[in-house]
Amino acid sequence: MLRMSVAAEEYLLLGDDIKIVFLGGSGNHMRIMIDAPKEIDIVRSSVLEKRITDPDLKKKLPKYYREQEHPEKYKKKKNVIITKGNL
Repeated sequence: MLRMSVAAEEYLLLGDDIKIVFLGGSGNHMRIMIDAPKEIDIVRSSVLEKRITDPDLKKKLPKYYREQEHPEKYKKKKNVIITKGNL
């Protein structure tokens, strides 16, 4: 599993013929655009979960949860410059 941060209008290429463009978003919502061949099925997880009625099969579906932000020790430190004006 690869986890990365992306900026608006960045994209990922999967193979030679699938492109995922990150269009931006607000709050907990992200808009993406997927450019893929017609032969490839693209299904939203919520729709897939509704289609499956067998509880055993539902349990086997992958679950992804939002991860917490990086611990403080991994965050980039900001340099503070002290001058006469901001003492």
